[in-house]
Amino acid sequence: MNRKTETEPMLRGRAPHRRTQSDYMGALLDKVTLETWGEVIDATIAKAKDGDAPARAFLAAYLVGKPTTEAATPLAITAERISGDDALADKLTSELTNWHMDDDEKEAIREAVAAELPAHIEPQP
Repeated sequence: MNRKTETEPMLRGRAPHRRTQSDYMGALLDKVTLETWGEVIDATIAKAKDGDAPARAFLAAYLVGKPTTEAATPLAITAERISGDDALADKLTSELTNWHMDDDEKEAIREAVAAELPAHIEPQP
């Protein structure tokens, strides 16, 4: 048989204690000035340049964000290259062409876009 305790906890439920959060956040803001935060970022950048993976991940999370789609597999990329497909050229071409163009006109535009793309995309090291 279960008996209820006579005392009840001071804070019920799972709600965070707002005053404690505010006190800690206030103390953090007092200690970490923008100048201090700049120094932390400078140190993180230096570590990232030296190959520190967590530092790179931290910077990437804030600067680039997490990917919203999955990257294509190496096999899919290889198959695209062999077949001559170019997903970016296809997407750009679909926006430039319309329904009353014949297939030869659409293909000519796609080839022109595909040929022009490398001049506008920086090569990866």
